[in-house]
Amino acid sequence: MNTMVRVDWRASFSLAGSVVKWLTVPMLFPVALAAYYGRGLVTFLVSVAVAFAVGWALERLHGDPAKALGAREGFLMVALTWLLVSVVGAVPYLVEGWMTAYGAESTLRFPVNALFETMSGFTTTGSTVMGTISFEHHSRALLMWRQETQWLGGMGIVVLAIAILPELSVGGAQLMDAEAPGPGIEKLTPRIAETARALWGLYVGLTAVEIAGLYVFHSVGMAPEMTLYNAVAHGFTTMPTGGFSPEARSLEAFTAVVQWFVIPFMIAAGTNFALFWHFWNRDFRTVLEDVEIRGYLGAIGILTALVTGLLYATPGFAALTGALEPSLRHAAFQVASIVTTTGYASMDFNNWGNHAQYVLLFGMFVGGSAGSTGGSIKVVRWIVILKSLRRELFTTIHPEAVRPVRLGDQVIDETAVRGIHAFTALYILIFAVATLAVVVVGVPGGDLTAFEATSAVAATLGNVGPGVGLVGPMNNFLPFPRSTKLLLFFLMWIGRLEIIPVLVLLTRSYWQS
Repeated sequence: MNTMVRVDWRASFSLAGSVVKWLTVPMLFPVALAAYYGRGLVTFLVSVAVAFAVGWALERLHGDPAKALGAREGFLMVALTWLLVSVVGAVPYLVEGWMTAYGAESTLRFPVNALFETMSGFTTTGSTVMGTISFEHHSRALLMWRQETQWLGGMGIVVLAIAILPELSVGGAQLMDAEAPGPGIEKLTPRIAETARALWGLYVGLTAVEIAGLYVFHSVGMAPEMTLYNAVAHGFTTMPTGGFSPEARSLEAFTAVVQWFVIPFMIAAGTNFALFWHFWNRDFRTVLEDVEIRGYLGAIGILTALVTGLLYATPGFAALTGALEPSLRHAAFQVASIVTTTGYASMDFNNWGNHAQYVLLFGMFVGGSAGSTGGSIKVVRWIVILKSLRRELFTTIHPEAVRPVRLGDQVIDETAVRGIHAFTALYILIFAVATLAVVVVGVPGGDLTAFEATSAVAATLGNVGPGVGLVGPMNNFLPFPRSTKLLLFFLMWIGRLEIIPVLVLLTRSYWQS
């Protein structure tokens, strides 16, 4: 029996090329910073030229004009886009490493490290291979580009493209479903391009509010280190739940008032953005009756109370033991950071002891809400799984009963329930196999514990950022060999795209009729 390829791969490459070409526009911001600070201008002029050339060349691969963009082309286009922007986005790191006097001090001058950093950036993971010396020697323009990659990836590169590129509006629903950070993105307006613009409008607005608030603290003397540069840099990485910081020690470098201020923005970033839309349009009932937001806030509250108790009551935590405010602040900050997969650190939780670290590791698998910028499994999936398990227990006793799974008043389709179970099982399977691979490979000249390997895989597959021990919040992923970094690179990629849109490309049935 003859088979034929049904995927119009040229159309997918062409559309991905359009996105890469338009990547030159956000690159103009670090170009301006490089000109202002007098360092890094050549780096970004070269990078802009490379991005434009690659995008323009891929755009020439026009697809079949008689064929509409289908689900297969959508999957390929989305997966390609995220891979290509990560490759092209690594160019500034490589160029600065090769062309500057400080290049020898940069860990990002090596291609695998640069790819790891940009994939971590665009997928809003926040894991890094940069050490303290790298932060000191890189230009401010390059460090801001690192922050900007997370902001671009937070709400979705393809969602942004749908909002601004007319050629993507026809197949926009397919593309948004493939890129959606959760079971799906709610259609807020009749036209999918308008929905994309609405989501990005909310995202930009919340980012601007946070930047303004952070800089106000600097202006009134409550946060001397929070300059306008730092305010913009951290605004760029809070709302996308990214966690990158131009400071080597993350949010520990700032005052307590900054840490308290950032907590609600991390929680907001992990909330379904559709709820902000409903709130803005005075549809308060939808917000108040949302089952997922209650589960999400409840999980953060319970884990925060547990970690606060551990920090407050357990001897050995130095200034935290017996001190309620810092115990509560660091617990609330770190739980919000981990559950929402932001990845900031208010202090080195490597020093907290195993019990608190186990709670944080558990939080890595909770995740934010569907339709948020958060990663991991997502709260709504856990709610559906728990409800379906409770139904199984009930129908075991009452086999004649018909009992659908509900979220509030909404009945969840059985196909969707099976899909959620399948995704979660696949997620855990990949996590287990990858952890085994990382343990077996180990790290050159050192010991890697199973707990450290587990946290490294959970942090990258879930787009969380830091792990514990070797990959703790004040450490980095540099000690891993290249093979492990490439594996983690792959995990960040499939984790951000919810696994299926990437893995489906590896099946024979995808390419054949």
